[in-house]
Amino acid sequence: MNFSHESMNSLDAQHSPTRPEEVDSSTPFPVFLQVFKASLENVFRVREDLDQLSVNRGLPPYVLRDIMASSPFSTFIPVAYGGRGGHLDEGVALVEAASYESLALALVFGINWALFIQPVTKYGKEPARETVLKDFVQNRKMGGLMITEPDYGSDALHMQSSWVEQDGLCHLHGTKHWAGLTGWADYWLLTARQQTPAKGLARDIDFFICDANAPGQQLDVEETFPNLGLYMIPYGRSRIDVAVPTTHRLAPHTTGIKMMLDILHRSRMQFPAMAMGFLTRILDEATSHCRNRLVGGKNLLSYDQVQARLATIQSAFTICSAMCVNTCERAGLDNNLAMHGLEANAIKTCITDLMQEASQSLLQLVGAKGYRLDHFAGRAIVDSRPFQIFEGSNDILYAQIAESLLKQMKVAREKNLFRYLNSFDLTHRASGMLEKMLDFELNPSPTQRKLVELGQVVSRIVAMNLVMKLGERGFSRELINNSLANLQQEIAKFLTTWTFDNRTELIEADQGHPSWRDYCGQELT
Repeated sequence: MNFSHESMNSLDAQHSPTRPEEVDSSTPFPVFLQVFKASLENVFRVREDLDQLSVNRGLPPYVLRDIMASSPFSTFIPVAYGGRGGHLDEGVALVEAASYESLALALVFGINWALFIQPVTKYGKEPARETVLKDFVQNRKMGGLMITEPDYGSDALHMQSSWVEQDGLCHLHGTKHWAGLTGWADYWLLTARQQTPAKGLARDIDFFICDANAPGQQLDVEETFPNLGLYMIPYGRSRIDVAVPTTHRLAPHTTGIKMMLDILHRSRMQFPAMAMGFLTRILDEATSHCRNRLVGGKNLLSYDQVQARLATIQSAFTICSAMCVNTCERAGLDNNLAMHGLEANAIKTCITDLMQEASQSLLQLVGAKGYRLDHFAGRAIVDSRPFQIFEGSNDILYAQIAESLLKQMKVAREKNLFRYLNSFDLTHRASGMLEKMLDFELNPSPTQRKLVELGQVVSRIVAMNLVMKLGERGFSRELINNSLANLQQEIAKFLTTWTFDNRTELIEADQGHPSWRDYCGQELT
């Protein structure tokens, strides 16, 4: 029975668990979530000061122990392996709760969920899947994914990590870096290309489950990076020289590349889960500060510019709420998302930009006090910034959004942007409100910088479409209207940039950079 959708009224409060050790996979999800939230509050606000925890790297062992006491990752795992069922709405709610207290903790959950547990659940072979997933539930294990290599960051298809099969084992060799949970995770999904004597490295990509605690499968962490933010999460460079059983190779439904796209697109579709609690916390912190801070004899809420910033933060909250609903309905494991790049990229880019912009607004409102690493506002900026880079740099993803759109328009033999978006399922609701702005023909071969600008426009229209869908379901009309107004303004700003023909390029300074001092004291004619 799926208790996540049952009323709490039927629960006997006298017998409801109150401590993490008292819950298990049979505990109704509302109770489980309540206990989990209470445990996070106890860890971060009672036993420890999160502001102080966040200036030190890693986590004290007892803090991680208390966080994992209720086996939260069981939420992501099917019932057959001892989990709570892997329901998307419950997974999103769990990550949201974590991100309200700590964005870094939410990323730990997101890495385990989208980049390990879901791929293993969908593509893993039995009995490897059974062994690994049960280990997560019973022994509080953690997992991560290694794709990025020192010389092949965004160019993952040309990774040089290789594997060969010998004596019933797959031998993997290579170097990976910037994998979240470096040195921490018990299990890893490792990516590599098959090496053959005749053809060298294959074009396709394979995934392998590596048990870092098993003989012959330990990874050599050559360097741990002093990352700028997200101090809770270790990153580094790892050398791979392991041998894993053939049963631990994931089984793609078609090709390994399409499997990788399905995994990454699903992960990008789930970014709103990590953003939801974070944006709610920013909204709460900003509103509380502005209500209590007096300037010129009145509180900050009285100032128009302050209201503009707060409305923008609240708009981000509304957009993220709409995206979370979309995630729960479209990102299930039954759906193959390999061909859903435009939607996944639009969601990832838009929500991560909003996270950073909301952080900047909070810091602006808080002022000098927020410019401390041990203050939530300053920490929010450095912790949210890498979300615009990892799992696809936003500049690259914006260009890919535009390229995908232009290809679809070419197939449809349509050059007018409004006419196409008005018939496109991801944008047809919003396009009507934007007809005057969008009624023009696109250049079928724009420059790369123009592709990025077009991608920014399209991502906001996709977001606007989701907000309108949320409004149709009865979400607060005031919040919907405010968000739509902010999105329209942002789209207008991006379109102004799009229509301006800027072809500036770097001027090579062969003789050194000119000095302004050479021009002091000269009289102008």
